[in-house]
Amino acid sequence: MAMNELKLEDALKRLSEIVRVLEQNDSSLEDSLKLFEEGIKLTRNCHQKLSEVEKKIEILTKVQPDGVETRPL
Repeated sequence: MAMNELKLEDALKRLSEIVRVLEQNDSSLEDSLKLFEEGIKLTRNCHQKLSEVEKKIEILTKVQPDGVETRPL
């Protein structure tokens, strides 16, 4: 599964796993670097997904031309 296809919740779960492994200090430098790189990619992916959601929320909560403020359900 491609990184950008991961659900936000799955990406956050994987990030937690990576942090746990890195905090244990049991990995080689090479493995730690690979995990760190994966974590950075996951973090960027999560940020992008959250930014998209934020934009949708802004659109949904904008005041409409008739003066009525729309609110998410």
